[in-house]
Amino acid sequence: MFKRILVAVDGSMTSFEALSKAIELQELTDAEIYLLCVYKHHSLFEASLSIGRPAEMDIPDKVLSEYAKDVVNHAKQLAAERGGKNVRGFVKAGKPSRVIVEFAKEKGVDLIVIGTKGTHSDKDGLFLGSVSHRVASHAKCPVLVV
Repeated sequence: MFKRILVAVDGSMTSFEALSKAIELQELTDAEIYLLCVYKHHSLFEASLSIGRPAEMDIPDKVLSEYAKDVVNHAKQLAAERGGKNVRGFVKAGKPSRVIVEFAKEKGVDLIVIGTKGTHSDKDGLFLGSVSHRVASHAKCPVLVV
């Protein structure tokens, strides 16, 4: 049924719920799980527009990349605790919905599992998050929105 399941993680509770659902599916299909955290690229110009800057300014991409790596490592740890096996983690920069769809195509993913809302969404909102909506609209494989 499924050989490769992509789980988009961003540190939000809904992304970790999506991971739990992917692990349940893995138990049924023995699929490989790919965890992907996408961070938005920021140029030095964008960083220079910040109103408040520390004395030593880190490059935003470096900070965001490190955070994304932490999110993926945490998700891998959660997956192991929940019985997940054959789990690989990836970090990419770019527009999240576009990168998720492109990554799925590149890796031959059979299913994308994504949370309804991410870290930047209104937790009490009534509508599907913009990233999950775009992924579901543009992916060439099935998308399970959790």
